[in-house]
Amino acid sequence: MPKPIPPFARDATFEVLCAGYVGDRVASTVSFVEDGKSRIIIDPGMVASPGRILEPLSRRRIRPQSVTDIVLSHHHPDHTINCALFPNARIHDVWAEYRDDLWTSRAAEGYRVAPSVLLLETPGHTPQDITTLVGTRGGVAAFTHLWWNSDGPTPDPLASDNASLRRERKRVLRIADTIVPGHGAPFRRPGPRRRAAGARHRSRQPRTSSE
Repeated sequence: MPKPIPPFARDATFEVLCAGYVGDRVASTVSFVEDGKSRIIIDPGMVASPGRILEPLSRRRIRPQSVTDIVLSHHHPDHTINCALFPNARIHDVWAEYRDDLWTSRAAEGYRVAPSVLLLETPGHTPQDITTLVGTRGGVAAFTHLWWNSDGPTPDPLASDNASLRRERKRVLRIADTIVPGHGAPFRRPGPRRRAAGARHRSRQPRTSSE
């Protein structure tokens, strides 16, 4: 039986700051979530230049010092290397929260970074992967490296455990309306919509820095 997903709020907004890619060059998909007073960056990793992250934030009048939290889907450098752009943020991974010289151990599964932002433990790409669920009025977005991009890939050629990855994909697809993959643009969940709440609200389309 899949682990149950606790209820969480649906009041956040998000923007994809940089849609990632893989090939001769590599960039992480870097995203910004706002939920009340929480300002959250997900996977501030490799990009062509720091401006690809900071300029879309500046257009929102968000200063790097005002970012409250960083969530790392896993610890590969292409998803972590720009954490230092946000000096006041707590950092969240599968094991703990980190702030200055304080290490607070906790399980990621079911942890709320903010009322509308929930972490899940979703091993597959690495044993320590987590997925960030963000509840919005238009549905639930899953920020995850269970997918590199809309093509999967299936199987993941670098996965530590493809059987686990397939299992966790099914779990995430039970609740997510939008997938924000590790190295690509957001895409809508394939197949019919199953969540009545998502069907009742007009979708707020995710924005990327290229729009």
